[in-house]
Amino acid sequence: MFRQRTLKSLVSASGVGLHTGQKVRMTLRQAPADSGIVFRRVDLRSPVDIPARADLVGETRLSSCLVREGVKIYTVEHLMSALGGLGVDNAYVDLDAPEVPIMDGSAAPFVLLVQQAGITEQGAPKRFLRVTRRVEVKDGDKWARLEPYDGYKLAFSIEFKHPVIERSTQSVAVDFAETSYLKEIARARTFGFMHEVEDLRESGLALGGGLDNALVLDEYRVLNSDGLRFADEFIRHKLLDAIGDLYLLGRPLLGAFSAHKSGHSLNNRLLRALLADSAALETVTFERAEEAPAGVARLVAQFA
Repeated sequence: MFRQRTLKSLVSASGVGLHTGQKVRMTLRQAPADSGIVFRRVDLRSPVDIPARADLVGETRLSSCLVREGVKIYTVEHLMSALGGLGVDNAYVDLDAPEVPIMDGSAAPFVLLVQQAGITEQGAPKRFLRVTRRVEVKDGDKWARLEPYDGYKLAFSIEFKHPVIERSTQSVAVDFAETSYLKEIARARTFGFMHEVEDLRESGLALGGGLDNALVLDEYRVLNSDGLRFADEFIRHKLLDAIGDLYLLGRPLLGAFSAHKSGHSLNNRLLRALLADSAALETVTFERAEEAPAGVARLVAQFA
C-alpha cells in the first residue's frame, strides 16, 4: 500500500518575507493522517489555522496568498512545492508573521529542512486526486490546462523579451516518473527585474527582496555575482511555482499539467475550475504497488 507521510520530528528556520519584508520564524511539525498541510499564525492572540487549499487562496499578485477570516499567509508556493516534491502529505507549518520566509528564493532550503526533520510513513493510505477529463482556463494569450495521465507530468512555456531569458530555453516538459524534483527543479530561484522594483515597493511588494533571495536582471544581464544555477533557471522556477500551486489541491495529483505564460492567478483559476467539475476529478488509492499504473509507482518510488 502507498501510505501517507508526515515529518518525523520538529524543525525550525528563520528568515524574511519576500513581499512584507518582515522577519519570520517558521516551524514544521508532524500532523495526523488526512490533515493535509495546515498553516498556523502563532503570532496572533488566538492562533489561526489556514489549511493549504485552493479555495482559500485570496490574493495572487506575485505569490499565492492564503486568506481566512481576514488572516493572511503570503508566498506559500515554494514551501508547498518542496512538500509536494518530497511526497509529504501531512504537516503543520507554524509562522509568527504573515509570510513564509523566502530563504534563497528557491525550494531547496525547504527541502533541506524536511530532510533534516525526516519523513515517516503513516497508517492511512495515500490518497491521490486523479484528473479524469480535460479542464482548461484562459486569459487572453495565457492558458493553463489539466488532462488525464497515469502519473504526474508538467509542461510550461514563457515569453519574456529580455536578452538573457531569450537566450535560455523558454519551454520545458518534465515527467516526475523520470525526473528528480530535487536535482532538476528545487534549486531554481525566483526572478525579477530592476525596472519593476520601485513600482513593486510602492505597492507594498518585494520589500524583502534582494540579490540573496532572487535572481535580479537589469536591461541586459543577471546582476547576481554567482550567475545562474541552470541555463534555463527562469522556466524551471515557473515549474517550481506551478508544482506548489497545484499542491494546494490538498493531495498529490495524477494528471498532466500544461500552461503558457501562466502565473499564480491562472493556476488557481484552473484548480477552482477542476474542483467545480465533479466529473473531472476522482480520489484514488492503491492497496498494492503492482496495482498502480507504472507512472504512479515510479513517481512514489522517488519519495522513498
